[in-house]
Amino acid sequence: MDVDWIGFGYAALVSAGGVVGYLKAGSITSLVAGLLFGLLAAVGAYLASQNPKNVWLSLGTAGTLAVVMGQRFLSSWKFMPAGLMTLASALMLARIIRGMLQTRSHKS
Repeated sequence: MDVDWIGFGYAALVSAGGVVGYLKAGSITSLVAGLLFGLLAAVGAYLASQNPKNVWLSLGTAGTLAVVMGQRFLSSWKFMPAGLMTLASALMLARIIRGMLQTRSHKS
């Protein structure tokens, strides 16, 4: 049973982004959303650490953030924070999907 360190790092990045958004702009929405999605990502990483096939929470969290932050990035064209979170979420999403496909191909 391997610990999903990358997933936990992603969760920390998401949470830190919410805290920084609050400290810099006073945005309570950023704080709540960052901590909520960071918690969901951390629980997803924990579940994936327990069972590598249990990636659905991680998949949903990264997918949602990729879409929402991607839309924000496309409307503002500012890399920080929307572009960074879009990139991190898209990479996390690709990692999860790759893992799902590899697990599926080993099954056959």
